Amino acid sequence: MTILQQQGQAAREASHTLATAGTAGKNAALEAIAGILRERQQEWLDANRRDVEAAQVSGMRPALLDRLTLTPERIEGIVEGVRQIIALPDPIGRVDKMETRPNGLIIGRRRVPLGVIAIIYEARPNVTVDAAALCLKSGNVCILRGGKEAIHSNRCVTSLMREALVSAGLPEGCISLVQDTSRETANELMHLDGYVDVLIPRGGADLIRTVAREASVPVIRTGEGICHIYVDNEADPGMAAEILYNAKCSRPSVCNAVECVLVQEDVAEAFWKEALPALEQKKVELRADERARKILGDRAVPASESDWDTEYDDYILAVRTVENLEEAIAFINAHGTGHSESIVTGNYFKAQRFLDAVDAAAVYVNASTRFTDGGEFGLGAEIGISTQKMHARGPMGLEELTSSKYVIYGQGHVR
Repeated sequence: MTILQQQGQAAREASHTLATAGTAGKNAALEAIAGILRERQQEWLDANRRDVEAAQVSGMRPALLDRLTLTPERIEGIVEGVRQIIALPDPIGRVDKMETRPNGLIIGRRRVPLGVIAIIYEARPNVTVDAAALCLKSGNVCILRGGKEAIHSNRCVTSLMREALVSAGLPEGCISLVQDTSRETANELMHLDGYVDVLIPRGGADLIRTVAREASVPVIRTGEGICHIYVDNEADPGMAAEILYNAKCSRPSVCNAVECVLVQEDVAEAFWKEALPALEQKKVELRADERARKILGDRAVPASESDWDTEYDDYILAVRTVENLEEAIAFINAHGTGHSESIVTGNYFKAQRFLDAVDAAAVYVNASTRFTDGGEFGLGAEIGISTQKMHARGPMGLEELTSSKYVIYGQGHVR
């Protein structure tokens, strides 16, 4: 057996124990994880510093460097996220259907864990804890494979969490990290049939598409975020500018950041008068179509066709002028990734038309796309934002990490 197969076997064995651990046992393990992360956070910070220094030497972009960096404040937020998961209802064992058939059989449907979840993700060490905690509370074992940029951070925090599991009486195999960050190992993980029940990629478009194309185990696609904001001619220009600034600039490297703004031509001048000073604060590069450039002048560069299909993860924004709502809807459905889309308008009927016609996991009226998040939706942390339609769509919290099985009670029934 390869090292990864041995890891998969240990995960499979641990899954049988975790599936019946009960809410109290899982919460005790999560309390132990929260405690050890707070008490020994300096170890995690020291490991993270090695990753950050290496990333700086390699020339990592500032927006991505920010995603990699841990601080005491961020660790406190991560610990609070674990405690929020403890407080959430346990979905496992819940019966969501029970009926007595005419023949006397009692048939029910009960929520159960998916089993062993493998997660491939990039340079965000907080994902290591978020994913592990969500999997643990939902009764799932996780095999984590982070990027090489965060390997020291991930090794340290996984070791701490496994120590906490043992102290709480659960197998350390409930949480494991793939130590080798090579492509060959990632490819092997994608084909770990018999050990992995579900594979979730969390990262950039290239990673997600590669996993979806190559994997032989079931995949839930997450995170491809070419998100749009449509500014309608009945929008308040000031409100629209504020929403755009938040959606683009509050954290440009995350999947719910906006990448393209569509502006109805009649409101374009009034909108850009409000929006440009705000975007200038972060030196946002504008890549605009010809109609928009007549207003923006030298402040924008010409957009290419590829700009309408690019997830920048940076202070870059595609700009397009549209004639009306229907053109905006058609454009979004053609170029969006099914993540998050928003309309800014004062017209109720246009808002409803947008909500009905736009095909995405989250559709907003007069709000920033940055709210597409498990915490903001009341789910606790999320394992990712699903952009597909099978099994789960949108932020994936505890409920989305479960399956179901039928339980049948009889009294000597035969057919």
